[in-house]
Amino acid sequence: MTQHTLELPDVDLVYDVHGPLPTKDGRPPLMMIGQPMDASGFQAQVKLLGDRTVVTYDPRGLGRSVRKDGGVTNEPDLQAEDVHAIIEALGAGPVDMFASSGGAVSALALVTAHPQDVVTLVAHEPPIDCVLPDAEAVHRARIACTRAYQERGWGAGMAAFVAMTSWEGEVTEEFLAQPAPDPAAFGMPTEDDGSRNDPLLSELSWAVPLYEPDLEALKASPTRIVVAVGEESLKGYTGRTALALAEKLGQQATVFPSHHGGFMGGEFGYAGQPEAFAATLREVLDRP
Repeated sequence: MTQHTLELPDVDLVYDVHGPLPTKDGRPPLMMIGQPMDASGFQAQVKLLGDRTVVTYDPRGLGRSVRKDGGVTNEPDLQAEDVHAIIEALGAGPVDMFASSGGAVSALALVTAHPQDVVTLVAHEPPIDCVLPDAEAVHRARIACTRAYQERGWGAGMAAFVAMTSWEGEVTEEFLAQPAPDPAAFGMPTEDDGSRNDPLLSELSWAVPLYEPDLEALKASPTRIVVAVGEESLKGYTGRTALALAEKLGQQATVFPSHHGGFMGGEFGYAGQPEAFAATLREVLDRP
């Protein structure tokens, strides 16, 4: 693995290249991106896909990538331009891409703006409210999560977030009327450490779920777009957004093993089924 820093006027982007460039077999490099997760979340997949040259990176302001623009919010269009800059810096032509969660939203923005950058995009559970019939209710639930975080700290915010994202089916008035969950019931800390800059729980990343994809541009793109959903996620928030987006793009979502973090090992306490996930990803990428 080699670590690189791409110095741009407003950010120093750190990315890792696992394997040779140009690639040994002529296949495109495989870039893996997340948000708000950095490159460390793809460790298990990098090892399991050792026959591919894999590129990972830390989004601006996260991990090792230092912002110089004074910004603190996370916008998919801006992050798409960062990814575009890295792809250009690689100098290896278009890439295959596996993008998960908020990274999948950035990837959709990338394919819209720079369709020549990506051969195949596997967009895994992109959290996009606007494709849902209950988008307004979902955002009300998100506001409640952020309020819990701002008023009571990380544990309260994360408990509310888990309750929202694990709710099965449309968000109802019944759900919205429930009292805020007890962090201890979710194994979360009850004490408040005073920090309020978590990119997942604060309003800093609201632009991600509020992103509105250009569906016509995506359907017309030369990029092969595969919307992916975890078999355990089908009824939850990100599973529903994946299924709805796939339908709007005129396809059926491709079912992957496990859940929203199904590609990860146990190193982050959210173990999925990384071996089965890698096998499915390999099969999807190898389709003609």
